[in-house]
Amino acid sequence: MREIVFDTETTGLDPKTGDRMVEIGCVEMVGRVETGNTYHAYYNPQRDMPSAAEAVHGLSISFLETKPKFSETADELLEFLGDAPLVAHNAGFDFGFLNSELEKIGREPISLDRMVDTVAIARKRHPGAKLSLDALCSRYGIDRSHRVKHGALLDAELLAQVYVELNGGRQIGLELAADAEVAASTSDTSNFATPALPKRPDKPRREPRPHIASAEELARHQEFVSGIKDAIWAR
Repeated sequence: MREIVFDTETTGLDPKTGDRMVEIGCVEMVGRVETGNTYHAYYNPQRDMPSAAEAVHGLSISFLETKPKFSETADELLEFLGDAPLVAHNAGFDFGFLNSELEKIGREPISLDRMVDTVAIARKRHPGAKLSLDALCSRYGIDRSHRVKHGALLDAELLAQVYVELNGGRQIGLELAADAEVAASTSDTSNFATPALPKRPDKPRREPRPHIASAEELARHQEFVSGIKDAIWAR
């Protein structure tokens, strides 16, 4: 199954109050494995950048005003997304901004049926634990030392690794390998061979030893017992 893990950076917290999306990063996965295909874009928000938001992602208006408007490259983004499920951390936030930008240019919003929220998954797997991307990277031993500031593509790449861990991590590969082995062993038995039994050494056959005492042995035993004072065998 093809899935897209994505992240956005914005001018603020709420598109309904005029905040805009300024960056998007997408990572393609097939069968929960990264394919190496990514999509990344910056956008000119056509407004100012609050200092609090710039402190998070480091994107200034002087940098962004040279970038294309969302409307100018929206088709490229939608082509990359296709009809795949879209995975995001606190996905409602990212979907809200993405759909707001699409609505501004008269395009259909992306259905929420395609939303996969890793925060919701993490909450079920680790109730009561910290659920930030940094916290989950620490929990699963994912290196984030190069994450000085938030960046949409970098965060999407980290989230792709977290998403795999949330869904079983390395066990996914083990399960697939086991399934493949079972399928191979049951689908075609024409080449199946019963393991050969070890070959016995070529030695003359020995008759089984009799386990009943002979009359002579019984007599010697009786003689031995009679020489023991108060022998329990004589009681």
